[in-house]
Amino acid sequence: MLRTVLRTVLRTALRTALRSIRLLAVAAVVAAAVVAASGPALAQSGAPPSPQRAVATFAGGCFWCTEADFDHVPGVTGTTSGYTGGKVANPTYGQVGTGSTGHTEAVEIVYDPAKVSYRTLLDHFWRNHDPLAKNRQFCDSGEQYRPAIFYHDEEQRKLAEETKKAAQAKFAPRVVQTEIVKAGAFYKAEDYHQDYYLKNPLRYKFYRYNCGRDQRLEELWGKSDKSS
Repeated sequence: MLRTVLRTVLRTALRTALRSIRLLAVAAVVAAAVVAASGPALAQSGAPPSPQRAVATFAGGCFWCTEADFDHVPGVTGTTSGYTGGKVANPTYGQVGTGSTGHTEAVEIVYDPAKVSYRTLLDHFWRNHDPLAKNRQFCDSGEQYRPAIFYHDEEQRKLAEETKKAAQAKFAPRVVQTEIVKAGAFYKAEDYHQDYYLKNPLRYKFYRYNCGRDQRLEELWGKSDKSS
């Protein structure tokens, strides 16, 4: 009984510490950088899709990690961390972090469909998040970390449903919690969140390792040869 209580206390303390580490990391970056524009973030519309440009949007927990995971995929030409799926326009990181805006942290991915298919991106997404977690991912909890696929057209929706069905078959009888939702307004996150893993590699690696992300992914999907 005592061991169970101690494990629970230690687990809770670790999660609290990791949340604090992430907030401190953000604060350190903000303090180090002079933010030129103080106005609210704008919904990202971007250029219309073309034969050389298509857009995918995924929410897989902390967008620092999701962005890093997709930047390594051949055919991906750009990634943007941001917020989507909520009811508040132009949200800030602080607002989203309260869990009251309805948004989830997500990444908008621009890719060349001649070099990488949407199906390949979906496969990469599934293997880089925990589909069994509801309103959380790894050490981060709350609606703002819920996993989701935001589809941009009917073909994306069909492929998302197909791959979710395959994931459900793999993990049954456990239930896949990843949502499939029509894409709406996407709000670019503050500049200090973009390419965080490149700007702050030590803080990023410390956070990712201690959050248990790769350990859990290996448990779910097996070993991976990627390095993020």
